[in-house]
Amino acid sequence: MATLSQTTPITETTPILREAAPVKPTALRNVAIDAYRGLVMLLMMAEVLQLSRVAVAYPTNLFWKILAFNQTHVEWFGCSLHDTIQPGFSFLVGVALPYSIASRIAKGARFAELFGHALWRSLVLVALGVFLRSMDHSMTYFTFEDTLSQIGFGYPFLFLLGFYSSQAGWGKRAWATLALVLVGYWLVWAIYPAAPASFDWTSVGVSPEWNAQHNFTGFAAHWNKNYNSGNCFDQWFLNLFPRENRFEYNSGGYLTLSFIPTLGTMILGLIAGVWLRESRPQIPMKKLLIAGVSGIVLGLALHYSHICPVVKRIWTPSWTIFSGGICFLFLAAFSWVIDVKGLKKWAFPLVVIGMNSIAAYCIAHFTEGFLESTFRIHLGARFFQFAGAGLQPFFQGAAILLCYWLALFWMYRRKLFLKI
Repeated sequence: MATLSQTTPITETTPILREAAPVKPTALRNVAIDAYRGLVMLLMMAEVLQLSRVAVAYPTNLFWKILAFNQTHVEWFGCSLHDTIQPGFSFLVGVALPYSIASRIAKGARFAELFGHALWRSLVLVALGVFLRSMDHSMTYFTFEDTLSQIGFGYPFLFLLGFYSSQAGWGKRAWATLALVLVGYWLVWAIYPAAPASFDWTSVGVSPEWNAQHNFTGFAAHWNKNYNSGNCFDQWFLNLFPRENRFEYNSGGYLTLSFIPTLGTMILGLIAGVWLRESRPQIPMKKLLIAGVSGIVLGLALHYSHICPVVKRIWTPSWTIFSGGICFLFLAAFSWVIDVKGLKKWAFPLVVIGMNSIAAYCIAHFTEGFLESTFRIHLGARFFQFAGAGLQPFFQGAAILLCYWLALFWMYRRKLFLKI
């Protein structure tokens, strides 16, 4: 169950541990990790800015076009800033795991207790994901492509790998596990037949225009939208649950089985987290940069060689590698600025969000409509049109986003942190 815990907030004046008489072990939080997580959650919450609507209102303005592009998911191949949110969140679950395990072991927890907690966390994450997806439906909407559900499915396996991270030779086993997960998943998709030339794409929600513009040809066609092994699985699996209507396809192309390569993303984060803990107080900058650049290059090489396209919506193995590279570089950047250069004060607004990521996730899902109606009732429908009707969505969203942050700041000041 999600619980509220009281944890010492991270501030510029957090005391440094010094030599003293033996006391109960206390782990210092990694501020760079909290700040990176805060950025990821901020990008998610910032959807309320509705930059796409602003760009439509100003069709010739390149500035708003660029911002709008980076606040939407690409249709199939490619990557926007918005596409890095889910990989970042999943990656950071892996980064934080070595710290979490070490902290609990220091408090006397044993394997059985830790694994039981991992299973409980997995169940709660999956259930919370289903709950959030069901909010606009007349009955429970059993679907598992939500970020939380995807993490929940893979978390027990991640824990088992992370628990033994202090053993000799663990690094090789971690990379081997990652390769097994990604190659095995790729092979399943490669074996599944591609759509025949006469296939009616409209039967799976794909228009002829979309098909011509975004779907692949040749070997890469095994990863086309809604005709693939993942959608075949969902047409069986999701229809085992009571539904409003029979499941045929997800309009965005998202899949339950994406949790498998998402586990790969979390394993990459776990590797990064182990590197950070093992190298303390130094930062393994060279490893992080090499992993980042290598991931991006390898992911693109797999795409352009037509071995495996880079598609976030179905979380292809090449997307795992490509987006994992981006996450390594983000982590390296935050670690360099905060830990190497010692510049921490600027990151405080992000830390407030990052230390309460589950609360931030829920606040963004539960309160947007309430805040929007509250502003409309008490301030008037045209209050945010002071800079023109085209910018109304932006300024209204900015006010809602500020309310999100103030709620999280209130929790931060009172040391209230929602944990699972």
